[in-house]
Amino acid sequence: MPASIDALIDKLIDYAGLFPPASLDMEPAVTEYARHLRGPNAGVLGHFICPAWRLDEFSKHAAIMMPGTYATSGYTEMAGVTEPWKVSAILKPDEPGEGLEAVHAFNERHSREEHGLAKIDAVEVKALSADFIDEAIDAMPDDIIPFFEIDHTKDPRGMIAALSGLPAAAKIRTGGVTPELIPTPEQVARFIRCCQVGDVPFKCTAGLHHPLRGDYRLTYEVGSATGTMFGYLNVFLASALMRHNKIDEAQAAELLVETDKGKLSFDDAGASWRSPDGEVSLTTDEIVDARRQFAFSYGSCSFTEPTEELAELGWLDS
Repeated sequence: MPASIDALIDKLIDYAGLFPPASLDMEPAVTEYARHLRGPNAGVLGHFICPAWRLDEFSKHAAIMMPGTYATSGYTEMAGVTEPWKVSAILKPDEPGEGLEAVHAFNERHSREEHGLAKIDAVEVKALSADFIDEAIDAMPDDIIPFFEIDHTKDPRGMIAALSGLPAAAKIRTGGVTPELIPTPEQVARFIRCCQVGDVPFKCTAGLHHPLRGDYRLTYEVGSATGTMFGYLNVFLASALMRHNKIDEAQAAELLVETDKGKLSFDDAGASWRSPDGEVSLTTDEIVDARRQFAFSYGSCSFTEPTEELAELGWLDS
């Protein structure tokens, strides 16, 4: 695997198997996550995403698979297989305090080896207003980063400006189960640009099951509608290039619609895109910086689709 791809996809996918279109029950969802944590592409896997109101259910089914549990049950060889699970909790915007109470109880319980080791270090909630953001951050524990989902159909500058300089991040919805839920390339490029200007990190959610932009089925149902979906390589390469001032907002929108694999290049030294205006490139170190400081991750209800298709393109060891 080229080092630049390794940097671009490191801990990139937050597993959201509970959510559409997969909509798995809790037990198979946590089983999938545990399996992938021990699989060949574990380095691509980030958080398990769970609604705060389902954390008790999550604990019930996941604890036996978390590190630590086996160590106190006599199976010491299993104790260090993985690090404590990282979890991101979804809060209800009308009841964020109640959700934070559930988060605190979860972290207390899973700080002890006999209950399985896990930590919620991120929460996600829809941003209702700039005042809502301020109030939510004031109530947030210091060791948890909040991601505020911002409506991409409206001008995001005010909301993102409200996050600038604060220990918080933004979130954009990049797809959905029907075509009208998919934002335009211009809307996504505008969001990334606003985050760059405000020095606000962000994550994405929904619609990024495939490495490159193209027409795909939107759900797993027979006869599912199709839509033109963003590719996660397009989104995160565009974000890294914009982070380092290699492209502007209009060029980012062009990269977001790039479908030609041949115009993207990845090697150990870095990555490049052969744009209509000429080649633009990043070093691997610049990609590492962008992923750690700016473009954090994306939520996906599938882990196998994104990784298997990347392997088919020849950019991930299978």
